[in-house]
Amino acid sequence: MKTEKTFGDTVKKLREERNMPLREVAEALEIDTSMLGKIEKNSRKPSKQIIEKFAKFFKVSVKDLTIAFVSDTVAYQLMSEKNISNEVLKVAEKKVKYLKRKKTS
Repeated sequence: MKTEKTFGDTVKKLREERNMPLREVAEALEIDTSMLGKIEKNSRKPSKQIIEKFAKFFKVSVKDLTIAFVSDTVAYQLMSEKNISNEVLKVAEKKVKYLKRKKTS
């Protein structure tokens, strides 16, 4: 699964590949049709439980969908920091490694 698209774009593509209307997918996931539409337009964030429902319904990896969702959050935040986004990414990567080491000690 390609992860350069937004979470909403990814979900919309999965739905359209199966030629399913919003209503059908929303019903299967037990969510409101308008909520699904907002998720596809990236104007509403899904919960972890909804991400898991999408993965199960579309038979795709929870990990892939979670990566698409979390990377959206990071990308939108970085876009607001225009002049320093590359530096922020480098420092964040180092911090993740540091925090993982700290957690295991």
